[in-house]
Amino acid sequence: MSGIVECVPNVSEGRRIDVIDRLANAIASTPGVRLLDRTSDPDHNRSVFTFAGDPDAVEHAALALIDATYEVVDMRGHTGAHPRLGAVDVVPFVPLAGVTMQECVAIARRVGETVAAKHDVPVFYYANAATRPDRVRLPDIRKPEYEGLAAYLETTHVPDAGPRALHPTAGAIVIGARPPLIAFNIELDTTDLALARRIAKEIRESSGGLPAVQAKGFLLSDPPRAQVSMNLLDHSVTSLPKVWHAVESRASAAGVRILRGELIGLIPLDAALAAAGDALGLEGFVRDRVIEARFLE
Repeated sequence: MSGIVECVPNVSEGRRIDVIDRLANAIASTPGVRLLDRTSDPDHNRSVFTFAGDPDAVEHAALALIDATYEVVDMRGHTGAHPRLGAVDVVPFVPLAGVTMQECVAIARRVGETVAAKHDVPVFYYANAATRPDRVRLPDIRKPEYEGLAAYLETTHVPDAGPRALHPTAGAIVIGARPPLIAFNIELDTTDLALARRIAKEIRESSGGLPAVQAKGFLLSDPPRAQVSMNLLDHSVTSLPKVWHAVESRASAAGVRILRGELIGLIPLDAALAAAGDALGLEGFVRDRVIEARFLE
């Protein structure tokens, strides 16, 4: 294997298990790729797949997933709590070993050009693959959402590839290259959406909060509860324990306790060790203190 690339596509389907199985199979059946994780949420109506392999195989698997999704997901009837622009909302490529970020940028651009040409879908590049500064942050691109995007495709949201017209069933797609991030949610023992949104605003970097943190408040059902949903863009800058404490202290001040935390997809080992070290009061708890990690080295 020449190197290892991870891909973490987010698809706008989190309720129909048979459809999600079909999409997972499109990935898993690609030679040279291993499907590492799949997480679906009916409130967000969204599924996140994590797979990895050699760069060529991962590129083919991403295209196979996009093809399969466009056959079964129709955005005209889609509803869900999570912001999104299309049936396949975002496709990030992440260098894990023996691959540079620039190589992942090249993969992202090739996939984008293929999707634009084959499916006539508007394509936006983000993060390290962004073509302009205002498209580095995913929330900036996603802000109009599927329902509002068509009005901006000739102005602020001219696509990087593909037509300046929203595909009626597939919508648009955002493709990029980035370092590993942690998708982490905290559920609150309340249905107070305003509180979740206030906490999210206070802790996210764009509002002057914690560096390398994106956050948004949601209301979930079954059972009803508020959620602070976050992306940690760099866990070495802001760790999981720091985010937990920031949310917990604000919730506590409002008389609300935390129900649970939730990881979407996978996290780096070092992030998990930092969280364990914080919980146990261990300073400098790193991977060389873990038996399995020593053997793997």
